[in-house]
Amino acid sequence: MAGEGAEYLAVDLRAGGVTVSLGRRDVALARQISEAAAGLGLRSDPSVVQVVNVTVDALVGADVLPFWRAVLGYGQIGDDYLYDPLRRGPAVGLQEMDVAREGRNRIHVDVAVAHDQAEARVAAALAAGGRLVSDAHAPKWWVLSDAEGNEVCVATWVGRD
Repeated sequence: MAGEGAEYLAVDLRAGGVTVSLGRRDVALARQISEAAAGLGLRSDPSVVQVVNVTVDALVGADVLPFWRAVLGYGQIGDDYLYDPLRRGPAVGLQEMDVAREGRNRIHVDVAVAHDQAEARVAAALAAGGRLVSDAHAPKWWVLSDAEGNEVCVATWVGRD
């Protein structure tokens, strides 16, 4: 699709299937794509839809963002978000802190999944030896950790802009 909309529509065609990503929330377009796919006899599998972000905690984001942008060769959106222009790697977001947290990870992974898949993903991670750190923000996100305390957030778009 060239022209209007091309800046936020990505189609990833691989042997295992097709993934269509919208860079902004456009429910009408998502429904049109789903209807067209169903008309071709294709089925969707929302359990495989996810976005992975690496989140870096920083006291002053402006001091560390240029480093991460340069070392990764990524593009920048706003003051706190980097993206892979080739869409092969995870995005990197900055999360500003008020004070340094000793003894806690300063980098963690965010995995955004379809809202109706989040609880199953959390349950699978817990069954695989993970620990629930916090569900205070569920269903927006859950904070989990592995057996050694390395954190990951399982997030959805429920309740977000």
